Amino acid sequence: MAQINICLKRIFTVFNIFFMVVGGVAIVLALWCQFFTNIRGGHNLEGRTTKLFILFIVGCITVMITVLGAYGAHKESKVALIMSLVYTVIGCWLMLITGIQAAIIRPQLRGIGVETFSEFVPLDKSSTYVRNMTEDIQKQFHCCGLFSYNDWENIPDSCVCSQEEEKEGKCQTVKNNTFMLQRKSVYTKTCFPTIMDYIQFDYNIILVVSFTVAILALLGMILSSIMIHQLYYPNRPTIMISMMPPKYKELHNAPAC
Repeated sequence: MAQINICLKRIFTVFNIFFMVVGGVAIVLALWCQFFTNIRGGHNLEGRTTKLFILFIVGCITVMITVLGAYGAHKESKVALIMSLVYTVIGCWLMLITGIQAAIIRPQLRGIGVETFSEFVPLDKSSTYVRNMTEDIQKQFHCCGLFSYNDWENIPDSCVCSQEEEKEGKCQTVKNNTFMLQRKSVYTKTCFPTIMDYIQFDYNIILVVSFTVAILALLGMILSSIMIHQLYYPNRPTIMISMMPPKYKELHNAPAC
């Protein structure tokens, strides 16, 4: 005879299936992006690989926990439900720590960014990875230098404007060794503000995802705790049920949803 309320079991199963799908999507997305990145190549492969690996691991852990929870609810297994509860508590705790750290750091991002990127100037003397990444950003966003075109001792071609952009007023005329002391037009816009916009956007995503997942994990902890209580004490009502009005108790004790 079933010891867990059928409605509760179905809600918890749907809850786990939803997160199972989310974890599966994360795994597929990480693998697809890694495959796509390897085909395209590029100079920012190292940074992308680390992020995609983290996404893949998070997806795998999510799927593992949700499968364990769904199995425990379906089979009414105490061990599976307890393990699922423990892993969910750990995940909730990690998400809260991540979200709190991101919330603390976010107001300081611009100052940290200025301090960090200033170490790369002059760009000509930075590592090949930094130089290539900066040139890729300059080509994509039509900007020059991190804080100024003077970040380059020898301004690269990726900073040079087209004739159409010169007419639109997006350029400034400078003199540089690369141009044999000839005056050339380079982008007026610098790259640092654009980089910071993307970094702040990433932090906003981390904040939203971390606290959202933490809240949902808390809900999952409550549901699994109630089911574990019902398995250990089948004849004793849970605290939440005992506090309900009589009509709600009757609805809870109904054989099906």
